[in-house]
Amino acid sequence: MRENGYIVVEGPLGVGKSSLSKLLAERINGETILEDAEENPFLTKFYKDPKRFAFQAQLFFTLRRFQKQEEINQIDLFKRIVVSDFLFDKDRIFARYNLDDKEFYLYEQLFNLLKLRTLKPDLVIFLQAKTDVLKERIEKRKRNYEKSINIKYLDKINQAFNDFFFHYNETPLLVINASEIDFVNVPSDLDNLISEISKMEKGTKYYVPLKSKG
Repeated sequence: MRENGYIVVEGPLGVGKSSLSKLLAERINGETILEDAEENPFLTKFYKDPKRFAFQAQLFFTLRRFQKQEEINQIDLFKRIVVSDFLFDKDRIFARYNLDDKEFYLYEQLFNLLKLRTLKPDLVIFLQAKTDVLKERIEKRKRNYEKSINIKYLDKINQAFNDFFFHYNETPLLVINASEIDFVNVPSDLDNLISEISKMEKGTKYYVPLKSKG
């Protein structure tokens, strides 16, 4: 496992990217830079009335993610390793789906300017899962602002993530099917994931773990 650099764990809502980021950072003595969706004051309103609050919610996320990127820029990545639970580029996944054409045009002007000042990760880990699994995990964590998420929206976002990373080639990419494992509560699942991550070098690699024994 590398001792310096910038690793991103990504995936759709409920897949476990923040949990894996924290666990991975603990194992490799890294620093975490995590986004906190609960900071967004428009999020609960967005899930209840998407058309009215999509633009406000999206701009808040975009600017907050950029601020987090600026934090990463201040870290000496030759001496430290940073694990983050978001890729700045994925911001466009939600924007393209949730904004109308005029809003998206304005959004892209801002996104393209901010993108110039972001770092490329040394490795991106994409966690995949079936939509029904995501729904189950979201319900288990019982966050108030997520109560209004419907299965249709969740499935569309999940498909958009899969499509985005199917075409992603900017950095080394490890795609992990996380539908039938529990790396939070089953130590062997986490051990196996970290083993695969440590082997990752260039290009794109797909990892389908055996079903969790937990």
